[in-house]
Amino acid sequence: MLPVLFMSCARKENKVAAPDNGSFTTVKVANVTVEAVSDSLHLTGLLATENEAKLSFKTGGVIDRIYVNEGSFVKKGQLLASLKITEINSQLDQAKLTLEKTKRDYDRASNLYKDSVVTLEQMQNAKTALEVAQKSVDAIAFNQQYAFIKAEADGFITGKPGNEGEVTAPGTPVITIDEAAGSRDFLLRVGVTDEEWASIYTGQKAIVQLDAYANKTFTGSVYRKSRSADMAGGSFQVDVKVSFDGESPAVGMFGKAVLVPGKPIKEFTIPYEALIQVSGSKASVYVPAENNSLKKVDVIIRSFNEKNVIVQSGISEGEQVVISNNAFLNEKSKIAIVQ
Repeated sequence: MLPVLFMSCARKENKVAAPDNGSFTTVKVANVTVEAVSDSLHLTGLLATENEAKLSFKTGGVIDRIYVNEGSFVKKGQLLASLKITEINSQLDQAKLTLEKTKRDYDRASNLYKDSVVTLEQMQNAKTALEVAQKSVDAIAFNQQYAFIKAEADGFITGKPGNEGEVTAPGTPVITIDEAAGSRDFLLRVGVTDEEWASIYTGQKAIVQLDAYANKTFTGSVYRKSRSADMAGGSFQVDVKVSFDGESPAVGMFGKAVLVPGKPIKEFTIPYEALIQVSGSKASVYVPAENNSLKKVDVIIRSFNEKNVIVQSGISEGEQVVISNNAFLNEKSKIAIVQ
């Protein structure tokens, strides 16, 4: 008689989904919902400039002078370093003397050819020797120009691998420079997830803080977004261009940026009451299963807001989670759902 009476009451009140005969625990459930989250993005990264160049001499030799120090701001075209050019000058003088001789030989052969004293081949050989000598002068003169290092753009000296008096080989870095359009142009390079990357747009405003300037905030904007993920970390790179209003920070400083997404991010949300066994960003929830049973599901917590828990993975839209009497449940429990 007891089961029949209970089912009759259940139909009348329409509250209990399963018979409660002492082996069932009544619970409440909530639906997993999708919420458009527009919270600010809090990102961290290191300060850099747009391009880094490793400058070197085209030819080897003894470093004569380095005219800048680390941290110096340099202008485009400024002389940065030079080689001792005694050897190059001697080579150029020698090539010019050879050129003069071959020119005399060619003039003599040309005149003698007109008088039919030398053959056409001899005159042509003299002409070829003259052209080779001219090319040799041009090549040495070109190398002489690159016995000096000049800044190709405005920027900051970030390193001096070479020193005055050292013998350097062709192509060996002597000076490293981070190029910038001006002394106030820096980039804060931050790593973001693919979902954050999709919500960020070029030109988006940002507020930047550096540990070196703890009591100051600076303005910036998103300068560019990488089109491929970093193979090492798997994140996408976003460059935030920052204006420091007269301050002179150093490349490599740690910084924080706050961005407001241009479009909301869709996230799965559940009530706080659904969480069990929380450990950092990991937690579990109970999900109703067939035959009045339960299933424990592991989830990854992304963040929290005033109302709900924002879940990164583990559940999907349309599922239900248990939000009451969780302390009295286990995976062997039988439940009766109440409204």
